[in-house]
Amino acid sequence: MAATRGGEGPAIVLRNLSRWYGDVVAVNDISFEFEPGVTGVLGPNGAGKSTLLHCVAGFLQPSAGEILVFGEPPWRRPEVFRRVALVPEVEAVYTFMTGWEFVLASARLHGLDSPEEAARRAIHRVELEDAQHRSMGGYSKGMRQRAKIAAGLVHDPEVLILDEPFNGADPRQRLHLMEMLRVMAAEGRTILFSSHILEEVERVADEVLVIVDGRLAASGNFHQIRRLMTDRPHTFSLRSSDDRVLAAALIELPYVAAVAIEDSRLDVRTTDYGAFTAAIAGVTRSSGVTLSELRPSDESLESVFSYLVSP
Repeated sequence: MAATRGGEGPAIVLRNLSRWYGDVVAVNDISFEFEPGVTGVLGPNGAGKSTLLHCVAGFLQPSAGEILVFGEPPWRRPEVFRRVALVPEVEAVYTFMTGWEFVLASARLHGLDSPEEAARRAIHRVELEDAQHRSMGGYSKGMRQRAKIAAGLVHDPEVLILDEPFNGADPRQRLHLMEMLRVMAAEGRTILFSSHILEEVERVADEVLVIVDGRLAASGNFHQIRRLMTDRPHTFSLRSSDDRVLAAALIELPYVAAVAIEDSRLDVRTTDYGAFTAAIAGVTRSSGVTLSELRPSDESLESVFSYLVSP
């Protein structure tokens, strides 16, 4: 298990990072620091997610700006590669090899003292033992993905970078991989992963980066991001002893834009998150209504993402 890196500062630092291909700008002036934990990278197709991850892993050279991984630029630095792993989205496996041979080859390429033992640990971690001696040409997409992850884990990296890691995994495998990432983060590792499935990012990531047209549109905890979006109304779902009475009282507040009663639930749109949450208790008391449920209904990662990428 990798040692926790407490007190050493961020594992990864981006400073005005840009990467372009001819006239096409894939990543545009992104600055961010990655601490140990899980960070999810979100964005529409073609937003620059994969380019960003490949730059951080040292497989692409920045066109401008700077990347530091453990204080060193990763581009053409083998000493950095020994502490970092990239699991690409592309199914880069040799179909004539068995899963065991593929992971063992990765261990040997890293020059590990006990490559067989390292390969066994990595295969066990992704639960691929039952299929490890079968040709990868007969693997499902999810099994090939787990073999790639095992090959990435074999040298016990401190930074793990995964591009769409849950592709092809069945629900049980997906849950196992999510738990594995959370455990690795708790051990002190820095994990970056991209996903087009918002629920996966919401369940696993401590922080999110939203990239739109190569630029960093937002970063941080997605609940905090949503609450800072003051130009977008916030929606709450309420249940009470008398939704009609409560609706009549709430619509009188200057920062309540709309109310609607649907399926024994009161939906409220407000232009001021803080004022509404501060006032709701007093409004229910003065109305003689008992409030049984109050929850934001548009603070999901999907809501935040759709707000950020919409024109």
